Amino acid sequence: MATKKAASLKVKLVKSTIGSKKDQIATVEALGLRKVGDEVIQPDNAQTRGKINKVCHLVEATEVKA
Repeated sequence: MATKKAASLKVKLVKSTIGSKKDQIATVEALGLRKVGDEVIQPDNAQTRGKINKVCHLVEATEVKA
């Protein structure tokens, strides 16, 4: 039986958080992003997708095949 590898998401901050609400800034920080242009690899799960959905106007997400 083959095991399925978990997919990951590459999340990039493309817009500044200046002027954003406090909860959106906290969400961006929770994703591990600090400066515009920063990229992080996050696991593809419901929690990560919810965070990305909350700040979709600030970040860009692409799926990374493992």
